[in-house]
Amino acid sequence: MNDYLCVAPDVKLGHGVTLAKFINLYGCEVGDHTKIGAFVEIQKNAKIGQRCKISSHTFICEGVTIEDNVFIGHGVTFINDSYPRATTPSGELQTQKDWHVEPTLVRKGASIGSGATILANLTIGENALIGAGSVVTRDVPANAIVAGYPARLLRSIARGARAVR
Repeated sequence: MNDYLCVAPDVKLGHGVTLAKFINLYGCEVGDHTKIGAFVEIQKNAKIGQRCKISSHTFICEGVTIEDNVFIGHGVTFINDSYPRATTPSGELQTQKDWHVEPTLVRKGASIGSGATILANLTIGENALIGAGSVVTRDVPANAIVAGYPARLLRSIARGARAVR
């Protein structure tokens, strides 16, 4: 490693993982032959599968599981709390014990376009395609193409076909 990487000792990196400069990884798992771009943060208890590409400026928070062969575009943000608050009802600053992580699952082969925001507590299906800039607020079916704010189903990808027209 070098001076431009912040990789905590508790990170589990698979074989052949490629790490760009200016990344922050702690308490996470990254599968074999995955590529992580610059200015990416992956938090504790996040899991990234094999042969994934995580593009620059992406934030993957605790509770996110990304299966194999997933593409994550530039500047994608995951969220793990549907009702975030800075303080408790009594006005004290919240601590880890004041909230629970809401999981998000990205199934194998999915692609998430640049600038997308993925809200908590949902599943993105196998081979689904999320349009750039979308805000995903609910589950996305397998082989679906969704886009917009909130993301809506545009069409399905024919089995075995590529999503591109």
